[in-house]
Amino acid sequence: MELRPVTAAKDDAREHLVVIGNGMAGCRAVEEILARDPTRYRVTIFGAEPRVNYNRIMLSPVLAGEKAFEDIVINGADWYAEHGIDLISGDPVVGIDRTAKTVTSRAGVSTRYDKLLIATGSDPFIIPVPGHQLPGVIAFRDMDDVGTMLAAAEKGGSAVVIGGGLLGLEAAHGLSLRGMKVTVLHLMPTLMERQLDEAAGWLLKQALEARGQTILTGADTAEIVGDGKVEGVVLKDGTRIAADLVVMAVGIRPSAGLARTAGLEIGRGIKVDDHMVTSDPDVLAVGECVEHDGNVYGLVAPLWDMCRSLADHLTGSPSGYRGSVTSTKLKVSGIDVFSAGDFSGGDGCEDIVMRDAARGVYKRVVVKDDRIVGAVLYGDTADGNWYFDLLKKQESVADVRDLLIFGQAFAQGGGAADPKAAVAALSDDAEICGCNGVTKGQVVSCIAKGAHSLDTVRAICKASASCGSCTGLVETVLALTLGDEVQAGARTMCKCTSFGHDDVRREIVAQNMRSIPEVMQKLHWSTPDGCSSCRPALNYYLLCALPGEYVDDQQSRFVNERMHANIQKDGTYSVVPRMWGGLTNPRELRAIADVVEKYNAPMVKVTGGQRLDIFGIRKEDLPAVWADLNAAGMVSGHAYGKSLRTVKTCVGSEWCRFGTQDSTGLGVRIERATWGSWMPHKFKIAVSGCPRNCAEATIKDFGVVCVDSGYELHVGGNGGIHVRATDLLCKVATEAEAIEHCAAFIQLYREEARYLERTAPWIERVGVEYVRSRLLDDDAVRADLAARFFYSQTFSQDDPWAQRAQGAEREHHAPMARFTPVGEMA
Repeated sequence: MELRPVTAAKDDAREHLVVIGNGMAGCRAVEEILARDPTRYRVTIFGAEPRVNYNRIMLSPVLAGEKAFEDIVINGADWYAEHGIDLISGDPVVGIDRTAKTVTSRAGVSTRYDKLLIATGSDPFIIPVPGHQLPGVIAFRDMDDVGTMLAAAEKGGSAVVIGGGLLGLEAAHGLSLRGMKVTVLHLMPTLMERQLDEAAGWLLKQALEARGQTILTGADTAEIVGDGKVEGVVLKDGTRIAADLVVMAVGIRPSAGLARTAGLEIGRGIKVDDHMVTSDPDVLAVGECVEHDGNVYGLVAPLWDMCRSLADHLTGSPSGYRGSVTSTKLKVSGIDVFSAGDFSGGDGCEDIVMRDAARGVYKRVVVKDDRIVGAVLYGDTADGNWYFDLLKKQESVADVRDLLIFGQAFAQGGGAADPKAAVAALSDDAEICGCNGVTKGQVVSCIAKGAHSLDTVRAICKASASCGSCTGLVETVLALTLGDEVQAGARTMCKCTSFGHDDVRREIVAQNMRSIPEVMQKLHWSTPDGCSSCRPALNYYLLCALPGEYVDDQQSRFVNERMHANIQKDGTYSVVPRMWGGLTNPRELRAIADVVEKYNAPMVKVTGGQRLDIFGIRKEDLPAVWADLNAAGMVSGHAYGKSLRTVKTCVGSEWCRFGTQDSTGLGVRIERATWGSWMPHKFKIAVSGCPRNCAEATIKDFGVVCVDSGYELHVGGNGGIHVRATDLLCKVATEAEAIEHCAAFIQLYREEARYLERTAPWIERVGVEYVRSRLLDDDAVRADLAARFFYSQTFSQDDPWAQRAQGAEREHHAPMARFTPVGEMA
């Protein structure tokens, strides 16, 4: 066969390193080599998939809709180009000629090597039951499998996942979030039996069933049935389960076929020595495809250890791989679990167990001869790294035996008072990031070389770049190493979380979170109940994301919104009834006058928004005041809320000789369409009947200026402390268009702005061109935004005053009890 070099490299005298496998292990090995000696080898990488290297650990979040493929790319095209690496993707190697020292791909590309690295990973195990080759039966190993599952989920129906290990449960979780009815079949009596003991497995099963999945343990598959495509699964006990999709996730085995054909020594995998060298001194292997000292590994951390040893060998500083003591720190469908070592128990072993049913926490540490030999954590895995460090070093725990189960802070003292103390006490070889096998010492070294922010650390040494559960640890190492020199990243919502507002909003939708406790649990809130900053924000984000489903949490609102009135400095409240477009009538005015006299209100004030504000109403009188105003047909003006406040108008063409359109009528119609809507912050609208702009439309959140040919629409104005004139959005010809654009703009603001962010700073942050592109470039996008707004309004336009007037939540308006000193009772 004719040799076809992948690049013109005849003038490159360097040794040629050819890598078979463009996955995590192969590319990590190349990264380690480049870090030690970046010019030593000319590198060519063959990949079976038509993609760059991505993080397979994160396939589950892609399936669940939490991440896109771009979010899980480890080495983008720029990385290959920067290091002069030839990538042949979508073209797997099918032959190795060790005599000629060449490899040949399926497409006929052949190239010589000086050193060959095999990193072919593992193959999914498919149970050879009848029907396993039917269309609709798939594995879960790569992006193509994810694409197949997403296509099936779009059609709805039922899915059966065979295998209750990590991959199977993650597949089930993702398909369930995508709307499929999911059943998990697991042969063993305990889910994830390799990582969890019976108690933790039972807790996990209960939690998953509570989320709508059906979990069958001890389920032995007999056959997969269907006529031309999968239709169901039959168990050996005769149970039949309907299925439009069957996902096999029952295990993996080293992909050693290519190496076997090449005549390399094979056991369970490709046999390698401590330097990852195979039976051929010029051929190395690394990752899930290898067998080292009788062991094969399917976790990431041992693979990274192998890559470091391989790189040391290929760059002339051999170190040697001695095997790995493994731990597993995982998030299974949003539930934290950790295991390490041998937790099977037995002679001489002592179990230390703690259960906290209220928190859903289970901890078990197995001790033998005063040393930890195994650990299982469910629900709270914060001390997993500490237990694992003690296990690896086989340090005696006799002195802390009684406090061991309560974690490092209690066992060693000081950690509870100073959260940084526990991290400071970790040794340099303590593991910080389990996903990427990064130790504390490596993070410190990365920081010493100039990585002064979380994002930079992630980019350089990969710590916290995958699942993110170790983010807090990495941030603590940064703080301990740099002190005040840590460069801040994106601002977080509050001190309770490391997530920013945008991250939280995205994850609420992606993970279909439905309550404040669920958000706090899944996103690792550092406080049990949040704070006055994050709870109102979370309440709003859930309201916006789940109209008609989420129940408003009144206790997570500010006092004015809980009371539906503005508290004043003397403890009384002001009441502002709604006047549509600033219009009123004798009946409403009489009702207001009667309320002022009846409840001795000391002041009535005309507001800048063309409303009447009644001051000095006592808390216990509010329901009666509202009842009287309701009787006159008046509803809440929401002057207290992060919501639509007012629509200010001028008299327009009906009365003014300069008026060009019916600004008053349009203002009334807009207010009736938009009242009651909750927003990130207060929202004001104005409609002016001509360019003289008497309604001050160009300093409102949304303003309409009527002109002879139609309506100019303005956005992002503010008349407060920092005055900002609006930006012109566009010009439309009809009232209907003006109302649609208004609704679409409000919904875009509702869905994308951060809580307590007015439209003015929001637009300054994202740019008015972005807003224009979202609202003007595609009529369908604008129509969808408006439709979502009007749908949410069907659940928002219930007058809260009327509900309170009828007795709802009356405890809010009860006067405080009078406490009489004992001495006065005598």
